[in-house]
Amino acid sequence: MTLRTDRYHDDDQALPPTAVTREPLRAARSGMPWRSAVTRYLAVLAVADLGLTALAVALRVRQEHEPGMVAALAVAAGVGFVLTVLACRGYRAACAASTAEGLSSVVRAAGVLALVSLVVHYLGVVQVPRSLFFEALALSVSLAALARLLARPVLRRLRARGTFLRRTLVVGPLDGLSHLFDVLDEAQSHGLVVVGVCTPTTDDIASRSPVLGRYADIPDLVRTLDIDAVVVSGGAMEAADLRRLGWQLAPLSAELLVLPAIAEVVPRRLRLESLGGTPLLGVALTPPRPSLWSKAVFDRVLGGLLLLAALLIVVPAAVAVRLTSPGPAFFAQTRVGLNGRPFTMYKLRSMYTDAEARLAELSDRNEGNGMLFKVREDPRVTRVGRVLRRLSIDELPQLWNVVRGDMSLVGPRPALQSEVDRFTGDVHQRMRVKPGLTGLWQVSGRSNLSVEHSVRLDLRYTDNWSVRMDILILWRTAHAVLSGHGAY
Repeated sequence: MTLRTDRYHDDDQALPPTAVTREPLRAARSGMPWRSAVTRYLAVLAVADLGLTALAVALRVRQEHEPGMVAALAVAAGVGFVLTVLACRGYRAACAASTAEGLSSVVRAAGVLALVSLVVHYLGVVQVPRSLFFEALALSVSLAALARLLARPVLRRLRARGTFLRRTLVVGPLDGLSHLFDVLDEAQSHGLVVVGVCTPTTDDIASRSPVLGRYADIPDLVRTLDIDAVVVSGGAMEAADLRRLGWQLAPLSAELLVLPAIAEVVPRRLRLESLGGTPLLGVALTPPRPSLWSKAVFDRVLGGLLLLAALLIVVPAAVAVRLTSPGPAFFAQTRVGLNGRPFTMYKLRSMYTDAEARLAELSDRNEGNGMLFKVREDPRVTRVGRVLRRLSIDELPQLWNVVRGDMSLVGPRPALQSEVDRFTGDVHQRMRVKPGLTGLWQVSGRSNLSVEHSVRLDLRYTDNWSVRMDILILWRTAHAVLSGHGAY
């Protein structure tokens, strides 16, 4: 069997990393090797950072100095910025695989440069106007961040051509690889494309990727198939065996990646400690109190501003609802909130007033995922309601719930009491945070998701939320709403 890299894209229609075709396995790749591609990309990125920083400084000081001095200052600033980003690990392979890593390194570099400038100014070593320095630094950081964002579609096209892909060998027992395959499928931007699997025994060949051999065959497979990364599932090997595998892979220049035996935990919740020379992972189980306060303030302030802006849409929409069908303009319903407390949620009415009475006759047409009832061509929805739902305008009155503190801007979908009564096992954990106007479920497919995927996304958010994550979800929500993907 061989991996088809010519169809790989970093979008919703992408060929999953675990997908393979039923052709004879061969070692040839369709594009530039991962290591060569990364080296070239990082070199281009460093040159771009130098040029953009030099341009930013030149634009800022061109009126204060002669052309020769402007050029010298611009080049010196560009070199200094690149060296600082390098010191902040901004030109490592992980930054090529993840845009977030690259942006984080630029922010760290900006912080280091700002601190150094303050120290230099305080000591009187060099007298540079602080306003000039910080204006040039802000422009340089903005341009560097923009360059990394603009590189994303370029990298996507390169992956479609078979470049910037890490040919990956997955290692572990087949019955424990399901989570690992799910993680790889969701992290397509990292370019880890599975060529095959190595298991303790090759007796069972029922796998999402071809079983190529046993653990002892890993070095030979890495060599013959030109493997870039070996990903070992948590608990697949004893510590001594994993260490020996590292020794065997070292001369082959292949990465060794180990998935820890913990799921849905973001890196910021982890801390690494040393226990007699052995790494020990610590996991933060509850959010710090300042994070709770910042989320509350973020919700109330931004929610209030959005509510004021939304009135320009909600008021005429309410008038349209009232004039085109009998009944009130707004729909109120009891939902279950934080820690199981009930609250009244408000929406613009998008259905006829007898919608609840007609629910039973439509039960056999349910197209939802089991957690919510959905019918793509629901006869209970009014003509105006279809437009409101398509554009998610019917949800805007929930901003009042956000301002009141019943809901958050981002969180799990607010559930009905009848749905909560059917919750089993871990699903109850989603009520540890306030329900949200939007959430991971909405930006990841909305009504198109399976019930298992919906629950997994809700629990992922519940365990790992942050204000930064909320901002990213709100940004992605705007795109999801405008595209109407998964909304009906």
